[in-house]
Amino acid sequence: MLKRLILIITLLILNQATLAGPPQQPEDQNYASARTELIEKHLKPAGVKNQTVLDAMLKVERHKFVPEKYRGRAYENISLPIGKIQTISQPYMVALMTEAIRPKSGQKVLEIGTGTGYSAAVLGEIVGEVYTIDIESELAKTADARLKELGYKNIHVKEGDGFFGWPEAAPFDGIILTCTADKVPPKLAEQLKEGGRLVMPLGRDFSPQTMVVITKTNGVLVTRPLVEVQFVPMLGEIKKN
Repeated sequence: MLKRLILIITLLILNQATLAGPPQQPEDQNYASARTELIEKHLKPAGVKNQTVLDAMLKVERHKFVPEKYRGRAYENISLPIGKIQTISQPYMVALMTEAIRPKSGQKVLEIGTGTGYSAAVLGEIVGEVYTIDIESELAKTADARLKELGYKNIHVKEGDGFFGWPEAAPFDGIILTCTADKVPPKLAEQLKEGGRLVMPLGRDFSPQTMVVITKTNGVLVTRPLVEVQFVPMLGEIKKN
């Protein structure tokens, strides 16, 4: 009788384990350690001070946003190719640009140049809603699927020309361009909220560029330079203007 009771209990335990599905595997500790090292050895020494931004950079798993063949280099402080002559930005640049718009909970931010969705994910950990646009259909679709799979419900992705912004969701507390242009697209200036901040690399294609932060004050755009950079060019309507 006792043996039968033990057998029944064992079967019940095994059945419950099967229903629960496979055990969740912890994240590879090498990746977690590499993220911490990225923060401590690169971002902080480079001057990134906003703790909310640092926390977001620590939480977002960059290796899930880079092509598989580059995952071993995901936490190096470098940009990496993602196809279509596009790159995933250097972690320092993501942190710098995110910090520059002074992100806060509840804000609404527009990003031009979704790429793989990494920068949007960092923003999504901080602000209320993120609207991100990529002109490349394939990049927009894969980034949207990836962000949904990772559970981001506050990030909205669409394929389109960032020159026109996202008027249905405007105005925005902050706007980030992850591609260079020699001027601020006028529609983006219109969609920036009074007191809002726009961050972008300013300059001509493949020429010296300056990362700038632009504040909208009494309807006027006030520009302040941050650092010298090199970003891929903005595509689309901007080339006709």
